[in-house]
Amino acid sequence: MSRIAATFERLRIAGRVALMPYIMLGYPERESALDLVPAMEAAGADLFELGTPFSDPLADGATIQQAGQRALENGVTLSVCLEQTAALRRRGVQAPLLLMGYYNPLLRYGVERACADLTTAGGDGWIVPDLPPEEAAELQHYARLHQLDLIMFVAPTTTDERIAQIVRIASGFIYCVSLTGVTGVRRDLSEGLGDFLAHVRRFTGLPLVVGFGISTAEHVAHVGSLADGAIVGSALINHIGGLPTNQITEGAAAFVRRLRAP
Repeated sequence: MSRIAATFERLRIAGRVALMPYIMLGYPERESALDLVPAMEAAGADLFELGTPFSDPLADGATIQQAGQRALENGVTLSVCLEQTAALRRRGVQAPLLLMGYYNPLLRYGVERACADLTTAGGDGWIVPDLPPEEAAELQHYARLHQLDLIMFVAPTTTDERIAQIVRIASGFIYCVSLTGVTGVRRDLSEGLGDFLAHVRRFTGLPLVVGFGISTAEHVAHVGSLADGAIVGSALINHIGGLPTNQITEGAAAFVRRLRAP
């Protein structure tokens, strides 16, 4: 059983929604994640989506775009992200670690090499928002070869035919986009979220994890009544971005504790 599957099984038995923070590797400082991730794991985070910066992040709103630009200015590349994943394991992080990024850097690095190096680093899989199922065969092949999960996206606009195609490729969990749009803080979640998730469940037994716009403890609690996990990104980045450098680590941990409060 993969680390991701084992995590969701443990949480299912406990009756608890998976909380998955998103952070941009290299933000706000080049090695900030090496302190942030262990602190948030201790505060109650269950999995981590580790952003890899890219110059054209088409799925992301202003907050994550700005974080990615800061990370690029800090010299963060895919190689650095793999090195930091390994460093997090050396620091004792046990939670699943998934690299989230765009396909161009993977292609440039080499898909097979990237999968081999992510496994060696102790990572658990890829989240690639601009990889359509028609183009996913190579990454799917090497991910399976190196025992990594490949997370695929479904959105409220995804057709039944395409959902069926996506779930045949995906492993680990299905990333359910909560809205039609880009990442970013939202005040309210879509009124149709429950119906959307119920529809996706007809196609797969994989855990369903909701992202885009999840911003508050109330959002996490609501998602927990409908799905298996919640991803919080922009709200977390906004929070730590407004803190003095010496308060960022504890501030991130406190934010996770608040999200867990309900």
